[in-house]
Amino acid sequence: MVVFVVLHGDQWAVKTSNSDQAYRVFNTQHEAIECGKEIARNNRCELRIQDRTGHWHKCISYGNDPRSVHDKNW
Repeated sequence: MVVFVVLHGDQWAVKTSNSDQAYRVFNTQHEAIECGKEIARNNRCELRIQDRTGHWHKCISYGNDPRSVHDKNW
């Protein structure tokens, strides 16, 4: 599983790779990131964070990542 923080209209959503719907929606990116971190830590998976332009700007691995943590091609 991968956890994503993505732009959702004017808000920020936390989504997971095993669901098409948002887990939760927040007013700020910071709130969404904190929620995403908790989910990723609890599931020992990866968190990917999108910026306002739609580009992926950060990836944090909390374990069980099949790629090297130095892999920039995600």
